[in-house]
Amino acid sequence: MSLSSGKRPLPTKIELIRVKRSLIVARSVHKILEDKRDVLLKRIDDMIGEASKARDEMGEPLSSAYRALYNAYLSLGPTRLESIAETTPPQIDVDVDVRVIVDVKVPTLTINDRSSGLTYGFADTNSYLDDATKMMRGVLPKILKAAEFENAILGLARELERTQRLINALEFVIIPGYQEGVKFITATLEEREREDFVRLKHVKAVLERKSLERLE
Repeated sequence: MSLSSGKRPLPTKIELIRVKRSLIVARSVHKILEDKRDVLLKRIDDMIGEASKARDEMGEPLSSAYRALYNAYLSLGPTRLESIAETTPPQIDVDVDVRVIVDVKVPTLTINDRSSGLTYGFADTNSYLDDATKMMRGVLPKILKAAEFENAILGLARELERTQRLINALEFVIIPGYQEGVKFITATLEEREREDFVRLKHVKAVLERKSLERLE
């Protein structure tokens, strides 16, 4: 019988043993989840630091790439630059792998080598565009790394929230329910023992009185 439903358990010795065992298991799970929560908090804190570092590392290269792109825009003109942009694939190929951090699957992204070549010819272009292209490609891995950390933080935060809900359920509902069940069964069994003792004492007194009456 589930104690979380609010129903009282059967006041038997077998049920008392079962509820006590369930209470031990619930406390063990509660301890495990608390340890997991602490690890999650530590990993999230570490990830926040790594994400901040990754953003800092991509900041200056990305600014330089945009400056180079601006120079290409000024030297080639908007029409020519937009024409070249239309021949550029709108996406790049990446290899996706998965690592597990505290039961959370976190994808890792690596730019495929097939995406590293230039997508335009050298005719009607200049070194400004080449510099901008190389810089943009150089900063892409840093952007992916920052995105990995951000995604990992979100995943760990969701797992932390789920873990905390389980801890709260154990701490405020399940464990108190088992404790109340143990108290109720123990009190009921003790009351029954007292009643049986009184009943047996009364029966003994009756038997002794009848025995005396026969002797007389």
